[in-house]
Amino acid sequence: MKSQREPQKRRGIENGFYIAGICLAAVIFLYFLFYKITGFRLEMYLSPCMFHEVTGCYCPGCGITRAVYAFFEGNFLQCFRYHPFVIYAAVVGGWFLISQTIERLSGGKLAIGMRYRDSYLWIALVVLILNFLVKNMALLIFHTDLLAG
Repeated sequence: MKSQREPQKRRGIENGFYIAGICLAAVIFLYFLFYKITGFRLEMYLSPCMFHEVTGCYCPGCGITRAVYAFFEGNFLQCFRYHPFVIYAAVVGGWFLISQTIERLSGGKLAIGMRYRDSYLWIALVVLILNFLVKNMALLIFHTDLLAG
């Protein structure tokens, strides 16, 4: 039997994701403007991936920074090649924020807000794992570096 607190718990999770998403979107937007105006690239100040340095293989997150810059430039195929998680996160996160904002601004009259489901996180995990496997198989078996730019 489901408790009456489950819908409240779900709404709390959705509120948390919504607030975090709005804050993250604001930071990304400000960085995007700063990047377009100054050409500042954050990866110039990041240390190299230690997993890649030690093993020669890619970690599950390798390529995300390059994918974000390709996304900023509107090069979505390159973005997908570097890391498909960025496209997935932009689509799912973007729709979540847009639909939740519309529902909240309408006072619930337009009940189109995307609802939180654990499956979205599981899909993200699968995307990360598949990306890790494909990039490393291409590198180790076919000697093809999919992140070479």
